[in-house]
Amino acid sequence: MKSFKKYIALTAVCAACLSGTAQEAPRSAYFLDGYTFRHELNPAFGGEYNYVSMPVLGNLNIGLMSNIGVNTFLYKMPDGQLTTFMNSSVSADEFLGKLGKHNKVTFNTDVTILSAGFKAFGGFNTIDIGVHADAGVSLPKGLFEFMKLGQTGPDTQYNFKDLTVKANAYAEVALGHSRKINDRLQVGAKIKLLFGVANIHGKIDDMQVTLSENLWAITADGHLNMAAGKGLYLPTKQQAGKEYDNPEQATEVEWGDIDYDSFGMSGFGLGFDFGATYKLLPDLILSAAIRDLGFISWRHNIKAATPGKQWTFDGFENIALDSDQPDYDDNKIDKQFDDMWDDIEDMINFHKTEENTSRTTALAATLHIGAEYTMPFYRNLTGGFLFTQHFNGPLSWTEGRFSANVKPVKWFDLSVNYGASSYGSSFGWLINFHPRGFNFYLGSDHQFFKVTPQFLPVGNANATFNLGINFTFGS
Repeated sequence: MKSFKKYIALTAVCAACLSGTAQEAPRSAYFLDGYTFRHELNPAFGGEYNYVSMPVLGNLNIGLMSNIGVNTFLYKMPDGQLTTFMNSSVSADEFLGKLGKHNKVTFNTDVTILSAGFKAFGGFNTIDIGVHADAGVSLPKGLFEFMKLGQTGPDTQYNFKDLTVKANAYAEVALGHSRKINDRLQVGAKIKLLFGVANIHGKIDDMQVTLSENLWAITADGHLNMAAGKGLYLPTKQQAGKEYDNPEQATEVEWGDIDYDSFGMSGFGLGFDFGATYKLLPDLILSAAIRDLGFISWRHNIKAATPGKQWTFDGFENIALDSDQPDYDDNKIDKQFDDMWDDIEDMINFHKTEENTSRTTALAATLHIGAEYTMPFYRNLTGGFLFTQHFNGPLSWTEGRFSANVKPVKWFDLSVNYGASSYGSSFGWLINFHPRGFNFYLGSDHQFFKVTPQFLPVGNANATFNLGINFTFGS
């Protein structure tokens, strides 16, 4: 599985070459009129002023979301050292009780390299140039049951499905327009030209593990697609000049020799955003938007698959370390995890089937449905509810977020909010300064309050950071 870390690192490097990487704009800002990039959440929202963004820092968003945390996998020994869940001192009930059916971690970053908005053509228009990158993994509970419990009888079987690794990076140029239809209805749309950088999708649809006294055997149905331009090198054992025991292993992927020697565009696509707002009552505004409807067609794609037959596995070695073992001090936590990745790599056996093929993938779309009510006792205070559904296969998620939004003066507003989602609950906030000539915002949809000495979140690893500096003009 060390190879999967390399895929994700590859995607991040590719995105960095374009001066940035993507999560969408903060949902904490959905109901703030003075927030310059509101059109990122719903293209029907027009701007308060014309604006030009500060390059790279106009709209910076970084997000980590997970339904697991560091305390799920790391445990403190009596001597203060950390060990993994594989240690025999960690009970199976304690560890497995912290897991869900599907255990997910996703990382997203978003940088708008340059953006501008202006009033013309009967509405508000936007031009955006940015980069989007995301990576995620979904691991079934059965995988960890197998790792932790191992063989529990003469003949032990495990079955798990939908082990998924995904990573995606692309640049986009977007043109948007919003306009009022009448005093109640406002609509908007965006068209996006997409330039693919890298795409990785690996999935084990079904895996059967049989542990007997004489043999540990695996049968799996899985596939892998990787596209990152002509510079991606994913060799087989034969191509890498490695030794193998039988001819069937000649096409097995040699993860240790994966390489990326030159940067280049890997695909092209098209995307659309659509949105609308409707004033149902004088103090009640409803809104809805669907974002990122579209596709990217990838070139130079490499395909691999599991062999479709049974293969043997030697098991997890040198990971369940106890303090009385002679080499305990030489096996710090990072080495324990490296050993674990190496063993999982051996367990998931892909063989290269095709290269330099084409492949089309859908974008991960997002649906927003919102309602905002202006309080009669204080007209500068509104209450809002935002429902969000993100569509991304096994990495999909759902969220409902309640917010209180106060706008005490024309040039300043803020939101405090609380959300409950597939990744747990979270407190969000955003402060937004928008006097004429300048806009600065800072906020977060998720943050953690308890960390390890290494500043890693103890609970669910949910955290976002949102920052923007823009220059406004016009009336």
